[in-house]
Amino acid sequence: MSLEYQCPLCSKSLSHSLNSLRCENNHSFDFAKEGYVNLLPVQNKNSKQPGDSLEMVQARRTFLEQGYYAFLQQALSDIVSRLQGNNIIDLGCGEGFYTHAIADNTQANIYGVDISKSAIKYAAKRYAHCHFSVASISQAPFKKEFADILISVFAPLFSKELDRLAKPNATLVVASPGPWHLKELKAYIYQTVNEHTKVDVPEGFTETHQDLITEQVTLSINDVKNLIMMTPFAWKFRPEHWQALEEKGDHLVTLSFYITQFKKA
Repeated sequence: MSLEYQCPLCSKSLSHSLNSLRCENNHSFDFAKEGYVNLLPVQNKNSKQPGDSLEMVQARRTFLEQGYYAFLQQALSDIVSRLQGNNIIDLGCGEGFYTHAIADNTQANIYGVDISKSAIKYAAKRYAHCHFSVASISQAPFKKEFADILISVFAPLFSKELDRLAKPNATLVVASPGPWHLKELKAYIYQTVNEHTKVDVPEGFTETHQDLITEQVTLSINDVKNLIMMTPFAWKFRPEHWQALEEKGDHLVTLSFYITQFKKA
């Protein structure tokens, strides 16, 4: 197994030895039994358990296993399969739902990075053909101009870091909410539901293509709850909102996504 990480403490290259990674300054990082490596130094954590909680990860995993987002997963996999490159980084990969599908459809080396240890633990345990690490996507553990392809699915975009990671002419593929994504659920908590806007072009990149894919699905109340728990607006749902959801039961929900491709300028 050939791995190309850099040390998060000194930026030197990490060498793979037995069950750990080590740099020339003797900074060492052990692989967990599930197969991932934790490259998030304690001093870089902003909380005891940064990123998505175990509850959020479990809710997302349960929802995604139902196949409702399979059309997005397939679209991303198809796009990346047509691109040329040796190294792909999925920034904010979560539990690996998109990462492994992309890996199944390419010969490139696939790296999944997420700050949530709970998410990475699930990913590494299930998808041994990908390389997973716990790390911040604002300070990813890779050398400059390492990536031929960068993937971002509902994750923050850190322009300077994207520019640092991308090789000349590298492609950045971003999945973001479409105009009316989850509008039916957002109507419970907002008097006026506004359209999602397209993502801004990251500094150092130019937009080359954009697709908008949309489906409407009927969700059971349990699926609705899991979907809400994996979204950023879950914390805005108050007891009366949950009660209203329960009373309605099944929901017709709009799933809509922009998939935007950018080229390193």
